[in-house]
Formats: sequence, structure tokens, C-alpha cells
Amino acid sequence: MDSMQLMIMALLLGAMAATVPVFMALFFTGLAGLTLIVGIDPQIVIEILYRSMDKFALIVVLFFVLCGNIMTTGSIVEKLIKTADVLVGFLPGGLAMAGILACGFFGAISGSTVATVVAIGGFMIPALIDHGYDEQFSIGVMTTAPILGVIIPPSIAMILYAMITTDSLEALFLTGFIPGFLIMAAMSFYAWWACRRHGMARRPRPQFKEVVSVLRQSIWALMLPVIIFGGIYSGIFTANEAAIVACVYAFIVELAIHRDMKIRDIKKVVVSSAVTSSTLLIIVAGASVFGEYLTFEQIPDQIAQAAVSNFDSPWSFLLVVNVLLLFVGMFMDIISATIILTPIFLPLLNQFGIDTLHFGLIMTLNLGIGYCTPPLGVSLFISGAVANRSMLYVARAVLPFLAIQIAILLLLTFWPDPVLLLPRLVFGYGQ
Repeated sequence: MDSMQLMIMALLLGAMAATVPVFMALFFTGLAGLTLIVGIDPQIVIEILYRSMDKFALIVVLFFVLCGNIMTTGSIVEKLIKTADVLVGFLPGGLAMAGILACGFFGAISGSTVATVVAIGGFMIPALIDHGYDEQFSIGVMTTAPILGVIIPPSIAMILYAMITTDSLEALFLTGFIPGFLIMAAMSFYAWWACRRHGMARRPRPQFKEVVSVLRQSIWALMLPVIIFGGIYSGIFTANEAAIVACVYAFIVELAIHRDMKIRDIKKVVVSSAVTSSTLLIIVAGASVFGEYLTFEQIPDQIAQAAVSNFDSPWSFLLVVNVLLLFVGMFMDIISATIILTPIFLPLLNQFGIDTLHFGLIMTLNLGIGYCTPPLGVSLFISGAVANRSMLYVARAVLPFLAIQIAILLLLTFWPDPVLLLPRLVFGYGQ
């Protein structure tokens, strides 16, 4: 890269270091690069902004945001937590396992880590502490488990990745199930081991009729992910249409069956979802301007050529990419990072023969971990506000769980078979 390109990169990093909002930093540095260096008419930027938001895939994101807000307003979240608790709550560390399992359930509907940590973490952190769990352990497990919101489909980050790479969204969704299960299993095992080591009292095993009663009350909530994925993979509707089906179903359940949402609540839910969706669209728009600058300057191709000349194997390349993405996740939200970095890495994947579905899962998991890393990890701030603790305290609390997730990340990086197993079985992918 020449001196002008380096100056634009330095301007971006400086703006972010000065805590300028990410979308503004991306937009204005991209605008400066396009007008001052590339020399295009500033009016063309308006076309770039419109084109970036005029994509059908973004409609899916908006409806999954709405679906998550419907669930948090009604009682679906509460019923998912009760189901998880009755299934594993009697084991050592069972309530923590229930929280992890509930994050998996909620992630299979909302597609968002932030929504998961607000909905599940906001309820479970006080509940764990009230039941005698160590405060640091409680905060750590319920800050990191919500990463399942972007790993287990539907995932907003995966939707954006597929939009850029033109990969099959249905196939990309399938890459998240086995990694999500591995994260849940590993974190649950750690919770079991830690609580057993500290001699925590076990709760009595629920009676069979109690289990049946809870499952009966929760059946409509549990059917939501079944309808989403059953409909997608049976061919009844597409992944894009699934978001709308999920919203309609959630509205019907909360208004007519559970009756925990009132008609007057609909306006509040829709407006809240519109504000969240607008925020995402603004980030997408700002990132698209900077991405257009990168394309004009052919920076992705320059990076690809430099990488190929400096790395002799795909494994060494992937190891460096993991470190880079973990670092980027500390400072940039997953939406911006996915939109900016995917076009940069795409030529490199072709050069090294790395599967784009495999890389999509690695990238999503890396950036998802960034939600729990300082200085800008959103989950740290949310959990700190719930527990009334400093970010430094929360950052220390998440360390054992981050170690587990990074270990799984490295396993999946160098052993892609678990990631690609389901796409191969369902779609014959890569065969």
C-alpha cells in the first residue's frame, strides 16, 4: 500500500481510537478516500449508500430482530429458561447449565448475541447469585454463553456473510449447529466440574409429572425453532421467508395463546425493532462506503498477493487470521467487521483453497468472542450493568470461558470436518 492508502487506514484507526462511532468512522474515512484519493464525484456516494441497503437479505435481519423483541416482551424467554432448568437443573452446576442451554434455545430464534445476553443473561445472572453460585462464575458463564446467538442459526452475522460471498444461506446455517453444540457441551462440563469441586448442593431431581407439566407449558415456545428449521430444510419456505414466518408465529403465540403480550405492546415492540434495525442499516451503509474505497484501490488484491508470498500453507494463514480477527473483535462490532473484512479475505480463500463455508463459521466465532473482550466488548458492559460491577471485574470473570471457546475455535480451524459435516449430508456440499 502507498502512503495515501496508509494515511486513510491510520485515519480510520485514529477515529476509532478516539471513540468516534464506528459507522461514522467508516463512512467519513471511506468518503475521504473516494473523493480525495480516488477522485470520484461525492454524489456517487449517495448511490453507494442506497445500493448497500437495497438488498433482500437485510429484510431477514430486520425480521429476526423483531422476532427477538417479541420473545423478550412476552413469556417465550421465560418458558425456554424453565424448560432448560427442568432438563438439567438438578445436576451439579445445573442452573448454570440451564442458562447455557437457554442461550442455545434463544440463539436458535433471535440470531443475535446482544439480544441473548440481554434476555437470558439479564434474568440468569441474578438467579444464579440468589441460588448460591459464585458471583464471578455467574457473571462469566452468562456473559460468554450468549455467543451462541451468532453461532447457532439463524445468525445475523451469517446472513451478512452469505450476502457478500453468495454462499447458500441454508448451507451456511448448517455449519453452526455442531460448533454450537460443542460450545454448550464444553461450557456445561466446566460448570459441572467447577460446582462439584466447590461442593455445591444439588437440587432434587424433578418428578416426571413436573417435567411433563413444564414441557406442556413450553411446547409453543419450543416449536418456534422447529418450525423455522423444519420449514427451511423441508423446502416449505426459504431461509429468508423463515424470518417472517417466525415473527407471525411469535405474535400469534404471545397474543392469543400465552396472552402475555397485549395489543398496546405491539407498537412498542415494532418501534423498538425499527430503531435497532435502523442502527444496523446505518452501520451497513457506513461500512459499504469504506468497502467501496477498498475495492477502488484494489487493496484486497494487494493483501492477497502479500499473504500468498508470505504464507506457505493454509494452516499458517488461518492461524494468523484467527489472531487478527480476535484483535479486530476487541474494537469493532461483528456487523461492521463482517462487511469490511469478508471482501478482503475472499480472494485469499481462493488462493489457499480454504472452503468459504468453513471460513464463514471461523470468522463468525472469532468476532462473536469479541463481544466478551475489552475494551469494547458489548456483552461486558451489559453484564456489568446487570450485576453492578466494573468492566474490569467482568473481564476477569469471563477468562475461563473465553479459554474454552478459543480452544474450540482452534479445533474447528484446523479440523473443518465437524463444520462441514451437515452441509455435506444435507446438500452433498463439496462432494
